[in-house]
Amino acid sequence: MTDYKNKNVTVIGLGKTGLSCVDFLVRKQAQVRVIDTRANPTGAEQLGADIPLHKGGLNQQWLLDSDLIVISPGLAVKTPEIQTALSAGVEVVGDIELFCREAKKPIIAITGSNGKSTVTTLVAEMAKADGLRVGMGGNIGIPALSLLDDDYDLYVLELSSFQLETTYSLKAAAATVLNVTEDHMNRYVDLEDYRQAKLKIYVNAETAVINGEDLLSKEDGKQSAKQQVSFAEHNADYWLKTENGKQYLMAGDEVILPCDDVKISGRHNYMNALASIALARAVGVKNQGICTALRTFTGLDHRFQLAHFAHGVRWINDSKATNVGSTVAALTGLHLKGKLHLLLGGDGKGADFSELEKLINKPEILCYCFGQDGAELAKLSVQSQLFDTMEQAIQALRPLLKSGDMVLLSPACASLDQFSSFEQRGEQFTRLAQSVE
Repeated sequence: MTDYKNKNVTVIGLGKTGLSCVDFLVRKQAQVRVIDTRANPTGAEQLGADIPLHKGGLNQQWLLDSDLIVISPGLAVKTPEIQTALSAGVEVVGDIELFCREAKKPIIAITGSNGKSTVTTLVAEMAKADGLRVGMGGNIGIPALSLLDDDYDLYVLELSSFQLETTYSLKAAAATVLNVTEDHMNRYVDLEDYRQAKLKIYVNAETAVINGEDLLSKEDGKQSAKQQVSFAEHNADYWLKTENGKQYLMAGDEVILPCDDVKISGRHNYMNALASIALARAVGVKNQGICTALRTFTGLDHRFQLAHFAHGVRWINDSKATNVGSTVAALTGLHLKGKLHLLLGGDGKGADFSELEKLINKPEILCYCFGQDGAELAKLSVQSQLFDTMEQAIQALRPLLKSGDMVLLSPACASLDQFSSFEQRGEQFTRLAQSVE
């Protein structure tokens, strides 16, 4: 359906994305109703007075009376009321599907358990530096439908597995699944169920950019990208060359840039840079723009960000590490002079934490665990202490700090048990770090 005029459309979920769906559908002259399962949904005051709103749960009759349901990524399609509507023949899509039906310019589509916000932003910066008008959004920043209001040359979208579940018309010029590690296991049957949601990004893509180091992120034959390129440290189209103690970002035999010239650091960020280069080149972004962005892009807030440095101690805010794989990436390739004081905890979303055990059970790593799943995390290391809150943990570690040490917030968990967002958690960490003098 691309003609929504006079159709009964129910939008589930408000907030920025829900409101963008309502605005889009009203312009298309649909008959719009809104459902939000919260008693006091964000953005309700911005709804037009003529748009009916059902709060505090799902309205099965509204769903059955719909020609189309536009579902929030936060609500699973497996929800019984949605399944009932599907069984009755009602079409269920998400905002990204609506966007893909309308978009007339190339789309770069990026998903993955970790690194997708960094890669999405870096690719957008590369294209902008090459003189293109770039619309960046989706799961980051601006809702995708709001990007249709401007005349862009290229769209760069970060897409979550939840968004991909209800997307059917995406034909990306370039697409990647950066990696697949356990996340959202409270939503999916198992890791394979989660992986299949991610892999949908490759369907009908022109170029699939594949992580050569992550078997789970590769196409499995059900997708149909026209060509593949790979990135990895070794044996890939885009790779990391080490020569005379220096490292270089490579495309085949071509040096793109020495790693010393790149603002973001750490092995995981060099992998992010290689993926970004591959995606940008797949849509014709020239090397000058690519290199300009790599020389100037300093990374995103709350992603392995230096929050404070004093008395020889580095305080690193990696609050965006909301799953185990992200914390594994932060810990892999760390160069420490002293001890690592690692802050772990929050809501693990049903994940298996055991992969962390071999990485953190070391004499130079002290763990400070807090929050809903703090007790589970504390079991992984003999050098762990358990606290109720992150603030208590920081108070406990302060007297132990020596020059050369690092304090790293890389929690391996979501924040919503104690904070409104991972950003708020990172901001509290930064405030506490900067109060240490």
